[in-house]
Amino acid sequence: MSEHHDAQNPSNLRTLIVGGGCFWCQDAVYRQTRGVVDSEAGYIGGNIEHPTYEQICTGATGHAEAVKVTFDEDVIDADTILDMLFASHDPTSLNRQGADVGPQYRSALFPQSSEDTQLFTDAIERHQQYWDAPIVTTIEENATWWPAEPEHQNFYQRNPNWGYCQVVINPKLANVREHYSAWLK
Repeated sequence: MSEHHDAQNPSNLRTLIVGGGCFWCQDAVYRQTRGVVDSEAGYIGGNIEHPTYEQICTGATGHAEAVKVTFDEDVIDADTILDMLFASHDPTSLNRQGADVGPQYRSALFPQSSEDTQLFTDAIERHQQYWDAPIVTTIEENATWWPAEPEHQNFYQRNPNWGYCQVVINPKLANVREHYSAWLK
């Protein structure tokens, strides 16, 4: 995925790794966001190397489904990227999002620097006011990223009429559109 800006190579790129349930959902949101130059579905936070989707689905690997979002900070800031995450999943639901149940669907943030850790802590604190229950989003440091298989990349765009996309992803996109339409393409 690429988006062209005034410059061929944006100089102010930043990458965040976020988990908010099914990675197809988060990937769909970020691929429609202005300033996002790449969104990659993958696995992180677990105890096996080179995990597969089938392994992840067992819930026994410790990995979460997540999205690695690379964006141009001259177009969109990190707080807005995180605000969109919190608008597109329930951060008070432990190890599940709707019918997707298991630790692989946990709400989690994966810092790659101490700056990310502070950014994530601030985002959780900022969003708690919008929820009656405590936010259970974890901040998991020192986790290794593993890209998901090609069939999981840009899943929504390639399968918009599939039942899961219609029933699960479309309502999440609608919520993001309602609150962040200025940021969507």
